[in-house]
Amino acid sequence: MNELTNANSHGPAWLVFSLLTVICWGLYGAFLHSGQLGMNDPVHGRYKAFLFVGVAYFLTAVLAPLAMLVLKGASWSFTGPGVGWSLLAGIVGAAGAFGVLLAFGAKGTPAVVMSIIFAGAPVVNALYGLILHPPAGGWLKLPLPFVLGIILAATGGCLVTLYKPAPATPAVKPSAQQSVPRVSGGAASQPL
Repeated sequence: MNELTNANSHGPAWLVFSLLTVICWGLYGAFLHSGQLGMNDPVHGRYKAFLFVGVAYFLTAVLAPLAMLVLKGASWSFTGPGVGWSLLAGIVGAAGAFGVLLAFGAKGTPAVVMSIIFAGAPVVNALYGLILHPPAGGWLKLPLPFVLGIILAATGGCLVTLYKPAPATPAVKPSAQQSVPRVSGGAASQPL
């Protein structure tokens, strides 16, 4: 039984939470870029924005699970491997978020940067999974749909990056200092 079929036997909650993550992480780059620009500090704005990402991480990733542990009556014993791997996960997550900001600072746009990240991350995840759990029969016996999926993910990220549509240019409005004659009764009149 594959993982998708096995997960379906426990209900759709996993899919709902997965899609919530897709939406949140899909908006992350755009919101972070807006926060950077909103700081009105072209030199240090990205670091100021990241500081508030850290505040949000504290609120979301420290206070929320702490409340859940208290409400659920969890034990307060922690194992070394659990703490170590969890800290490492937090470090690579935060380093990745910082990498997003640095990419924006190097003139990457949210649409391009996030496309590369979200096309590349599943490939890295799949390869890491294969390293942890090598395939039966060796690497040369990988299922063709899996290999094709890796290729399509990487190709999709490249295509989205290379062929991203240009944003619409705003229409030029006449400035308040320019006078535009009004037509009244067939004759041009002076502006008010």
